[in-house]
Order: sequence, then C-alpha cells, then structure tokens
Amino acid sequence: MPELIISISGIRGIVGDGLGPRQAVRFGLAFGSHLGGGTVVLGRDSRPSGPMLASAVRAGLMAAGCCVLDAGILSTPGTSLMLCDEGAAGGVVITASHNPPPYNGLKMLSPEGMQIDRDAGAEVVRRYQQEDFAERGTDGVGRAKRLRGAAARHADRVAGLVDADAIRRCNFMVVVDPVNGAGGAEMRALLERLGCRVTLVHAEPTGNFGRGAEPVPENLADLAAAVRHAGADLGLALDPDADRLALVDADGRPLGEEYTLALAVQHRLSRQPGPVVVNLSTSRMLDFVAREAGVPLIRTPVGELNVAQAMLANGGVIGGEGNGGVIDPRVAPVRNSLAGAALVLEMMARRDATLRELADALPVYTMLKDKVPLGGLDAASVLARVRERFPDARTDDRDGLHLSWDEGWLHVRPSNTEPILRILAEAGDADAARGRVDAVKALTGESG
Repeated sequence: MPELIISISGIRGIVGDGLGPRQAVRFGLAFGSHLGGGTVVLGRDSRPSGPMLASAVRAGLMAAGCCVLDAGILSTPGTSLMLCDEGAAGGVVITASHNPPPYNGLKMLSPEGMQIDRDAGAEVVRRYQQEDFAERGTDGVGRAKRLRGAAARHADRVAGLVDADAIRRCNFMVVVDPVNGAGGAEMRALLERLGCRVTLVHAEPTGNFGRGAEPVPENLADLAAAVRHAGADLGLALDPDADRLALVDADGRPLGEEYTLALAVQHRLSRQPGPVVVNLSTSRMLDFVAREAGVPLIRTPVGELNVAQAMLANGGVIGGEGNGGVIDPRVAPVRNSLAGAALVLEMMARRDATLRELADALPVYTMLKDKVPLGGLDAASVLARVRERFPDARTDDRDGLHLSWDEGWLHVRPSNTEPILRILAEAGDADAARGRVDAVKALTGESG
C-alpha cells in the first residue's frame, strides 16, 4: 500500500489505496492518546469518503478518552474557530483541501486552532506507527455529540469584524462557487449578514466537484459566466475546505489568487498598521503593500503553520499565503476565505471602487506556477543543479531553494502535499519568468 503523505500541512492519501478506515482509526487513537483525552472538534469537507473517515476517526478519538464535538460538514476555518470558542484540546478536519477527488486526509489542529506543530506531529506519527495507544476502559471511553450552528457562528464572527453597514449600503451582487465543497453555507450566511444579494454555482455540498478543486483561473469558467449573466459586482471562488479564496471581477475576469491576499492585506493595514507575514512564494505585491503602509514584511517557508507561528511570534496583524489564503488572527490562526471576502467587500465599499479598479492600482508582475512529478527524481540533486544554473542569484534555502534578483524571484521546492516538485517564478517581465521556469524544467528532463 502506498504511504500516506505526511507533512506540516497534514496527512493525505488516496482513499482505498493507502488511506481508509483502518488508518483513520489508528490516527484517531494516536491523536487522542497524544492529547490525553479532552474535547476534540471534528469537521469535514463534503467528499463522499468523508462520513466513513469521520466515523473511524471519531471511534479512535473516543477509544482514547476524547469527547468529540462533531460539526459535520464545516470548513477548515470554521472548525478552527469552533475549537477556539469551545476551549477544545484539539481538532480534526477530514479534508484533502485542493487535492483531486480520489484523495482525502486529516488535518490535526492544536488548542490554539492552528495546525499542530512539528514536535506534536512527530509524536502523533510515532504513536501511529508504533501503535502506542492509550485506550480507555469502559468508564473512560469518550462521548460524541453533534455541534450545531457552527456555520452561523463563523459568519457572525467575521461579519462583526468589518463595517457591515457600509457594505450593506452598497447592495453588492455576489456569485459564489464553493466547488460543491464545505464552504457554501458559511459564505452564503456571511454575505447575507452583509446585505449582499447572493447566487451560487456548484453549490450543493456533494463532494462531486463541478470544476477543478483549485480556485485557479483555468477552473473558473462557470463562475465567470455566472458573474456576467447576473451582472454581479464580483465572484468568489473557494476550494473544497474553504480556506482559499480567488476573486473574479464584474466582467468575469479572474484576478488570480495572489490578488486576494494583496487586497485583503492592503485594506487591513489601512485600518490597523502592523507586521505582515507571508511565505516565500507569495507575490512581490505584498512588498509594495507593506512598504506603502510603512510596516515590516516577514517571509517564511511555505506552509500555513509556518506563517501562523511567525504571526504569533511577531504580532502579525494579518498574513497568509499567495494561493488565496488570508489569515486574520481576529477570527482564527488559519487561512480563511470568509475573512478574505469580508475584507475585500469592505475595501470596495469604503473606497467606492470596483474590484478591478482596486486590483489595477497594484503593481503588475507576471507569476508562473508550474510543477513536475518527482517520480525517480532526487529533489536535492535537482536543487543543486538549479543553484549552479543561476550563480548570480541571492539564495534562501529554508524551503527548497528560493533565488532572487532585484527584478524577480524563482522558487523550487518539493510539495508538502503531493509527490511533485513545484516551480514558481515572478518577474516584471513575462519572458524572464518563463525562461527561469523552463530552465528548471529542462534540468529535470521535462520540456519547457
């Protein structure tokens, strides 16, 4: 059986081919034993395998003495918020985020609502592999109960952080594409609280995704058409667990994921200046935004946990990742599509500007995101060849290899969630970005 993919981003695998109820029970036991009992909030995205895996994880947690608050279908940020509000010892989200439908996985959350750290994760993995479980007797077995109203609580929390009256006065028309995932009900509830008129496409939480799971431009044709048909002010595209957000303007043109964080940060800093934390692969638009606001910009290795921990350590006002993941610590220390949407709507309302006008005011860069399968490639050898290929670059090897020049950067790194090598480049000149990506692909034996 293939091994599960285990990283700081969680645990993922193909259902029936490495990931199933046996593995889920063991991870429930391992995580519950690590926690030593206590309350655990359990949420899941809408994938058809979710109920099966959730039942198995719940059984393992209960066997280790945990009391499980089962929220059913709930976004990752919604689960994190419920964990914090309930004072739980931990949380589990059954999701494979943006991975294709055959995948599912487990995200384990700490008492602070963020992904568990490396030491805790290593301890859970050790318990899992060695079957070092603290199973309880009859009197110590945990209980389970349903946690209701989580979507409404999440929407209420986010709506309370923005100028809801200003947004209501605009009477925005918004089209939402939750990709048949977990976030549709929560996003609709938020938008209704903000006085928006709402239409959804790919709305039912069936887990049978009506488009590609990632909210990237090539997957947003249906949303773009719906925005144009409705005469909407903007479109919002989510991924299956609703921690990522992409924006579509009133003409049905996707902005690209990088703009979500840039706009949200720009607006948040206008209300409360302070440190911003993003990862190494996030657009240089954030350098411009931070410089304009006169605040420090801190960059971390890729991974939500890395960003969240740096935000906590440096008093980050806002942060996130350029894949559309906005982290607003006033809600929860994870990426949150609802927080991103609320900030962008408030920005449009307060500046009396369209989404396209706001985006056009930011510097223009070309960013390319590519990947090659690792297969038999040795990642370390590839990175060494890349370093030799670009001897004039400034280097940062905290996460794969990040090379930078005055006018752009290149980042080559093994993925945290898939057996692939990611290649990302950004430059003011499109040919420069493409040339660097193609050069790396040639070093791996892939054509440009």
